[in-house]
Amino acid sequence: MTIKKIGILTGGGDCPGLNSVLYGAMLKAFDEEIECIGISKGWKGFMENLTTPLNIADHDDLHTVGGTLLYTSRTNPFKELQDINDEEKKEERKKEIAHEMSKHFDELGIDALIAIGGDDTLGVADALYKYTNAKVVGCPKTIDNDLMGTHYTFGFWSAVQLASNAMDNLTTTARSHQRVFIVEIMGRDAGFLTMYSGISSGADIILIPETPFDLEDDVIEVLKRRANSGHKYHIIACSEGAYPSNDSLNRDFQTISKETIEKLPKDPFGNPILPKLNMSKILAKELDLREDLRDVFKENGVDLEVRSVVLGHTMRAGTPNAFDRILGLRFGLAAVKLILNGEFGNMVSLQGNQILTVPFDEGVKKKYISAESDKIELRDLMVEIRYKAREIQQ
Repeated sequence: MTIKKIGILTGGGDCPGLNSVLYGAMLKAFDEEIECIGISKGWKGFMENLTTPLNIADHDDLHTVGGTLLYTSRTNPFKELQDINDEEKKEERKKEIAHEMSKHFDELGIDALIAIGGDDTLGVADALYKYTNAKVVGCPKTIDNDLMGTHYTFGFWSAVQLASNAMDNLTTTARSHQRVFIVEIMGRDAGFLTMYSGISSGADIILIPETPFDLEDDVIEVLKRRANSGHKYHIIACSEGAYPSNDSLNRDFQTISKETIEKLPKDPFGNPILPKLNMSKILAKELDLREDLRDVFKENGVDLEVRSVVLGHTMRAGTPNAFDRILGLRFGLAAVKLILNGEFGNMVSLQGNQILTVPFDEGVKKKYISAESDKIELRDLMVEIRYKAREIQQ
């Protein structure tokens, strides 16, 4: 079958580099005399046949612009499956929904589809391909960089730089007021953003989802030793999904319990909405309640003041950096090539410095920072050595 028209959608959270992927795809499609149309608002727009023209002549240098021209949403066409407990019925209904979705190829007038998104968006694409053999390919997009199928996702390094800059800037006010700043950074399940930006900016404590923290050992004791060794201000980088160990939660926390976390609302894909927890604010409250910590600070000539800062959606904002612009362009180009070669059911992937191909079902698996990672070692060394070196000097 000759490909004459390609549809493109962007789903999930926005991030710098989405428009770069669009422009890369549009460049290759135009060269192959293939028409591109945008599908607005992700899978919501796909199901409702919402389209927007993608005329490359109207979008010079689109790759330099942040966000997504096509708008986005977190719509999950398979959401109703969450309420079906019988696995056989769930599988049958999933098939039915996939076949209902496949009809929209004709309604939209497209021969193939490029889905740009993370594990949720590409999980839908995977089901669509698996059950209907639909002509769909994917580009991995997650600001958290937590997809197994690619070394890096576009938008990640732009967000790392933004968070790193924010913590650099906060250091001046932390120093001026001799404060503890807890900076909450995106990362629901994986701590790549927090780890990379925390190490880059020299954060004094880095808390990530992969290593549940002990409030007493990993925060209170570190702050006490830093204060005793002469440090007057402190920056704590905290993932939104950072989570205390059960022992610490039961022993050390006064403002929340395990039930607090279990009762969090869920998103359309069934994930707990961890930003609702506001871990940075919880930590600020917990530290403020610690009279023993206040006394140690006082002994060292500092009044304990704790402030929380949630970077939130600012991390998705702004234009992509050079790395993310180029990676987005390469992904868009490679996605169209997959379509031309008939390699459907796959997503493009960055492996080293090469763009390769990975099947959906492998590529959308979750990736985490391993306990053996040199980033974990670096984090721990940066936290410990700075106060230990001063203790030795004293």
